[in-house]
Amino acid sequence: MSDSVDRILVLIVLLDFYALGASRMRAVIRASALQGVLLGVLPLLLHGHPTTHLWLICIGSIAIKGLVMPALLLRAMREVTIHREVEPLIGFTTSLLLGAVGTGLALLFSSHLPLMAESTSTQLVPTSFATVFTGFLVLTTRKKAVMQVVGYLILENGIFLFGLLLLEALPFLVEIGVLLDLLVGVFVMGIILNRIQRTFNAIDTAHLSTLRD
Repeated sequence: MSDSVDRILVLIVLLDFYALGASRMRAVIRASALQGVLLGVLPLLLHGHPTTHLWLICIGSIAIKGLVMPALLLRAMREVTIHREVEPLIGFTTSLLLGAVGTGLALLFSSHLPLMAESTSTQLVPTSFATVFTGFLVLTTRKKAVMQVVGYLILENGIFLFGLLLLEALPFLVEIGVLLDLLVGVFVMGIILNRIQRTFNAIDTAHLSTLRD
């Protein structure tokens, strides 16, 4: 079981690097969606006897992180008619190098933490630190609002990963992490409505009926 968990964690780290190195927004959004699906599967693999509550967390995570949020982000991207991050504050190559350094530091730092034996049997802790760092990089070095939202989602994915260590003791912390994505959803809808208002000077959909080809 731990081998399957570690394979998923490796895929999550690879998706982190992909998000740092890609300029196309659609590709980065889809990478975050795949990461959300993988995060939803992890709780089932970490606990040999999943309960109904655990299934609900997994289904909720996959639905919100893997489906709802990516759909909202793709819609926001279409509304703002921007498909690439052209001039980030830090170049993509530099971002990849910083991501590699951050991942290495995460491995080093997590090896010195006083963790329980079951927590050190997988690479869950270093992967969570690396994902948080990746999300922080995307959030702070990208200029486009949609990409910054993706960065926040990746950062929150790292927090969700770390929260899996406390799933049995404090399950509500993981649930709060899922609910944070709903907050991001409200923010994305704000981007869409702001774009509509700037274009049509109103957010009343009745005004759209006057459009002609």
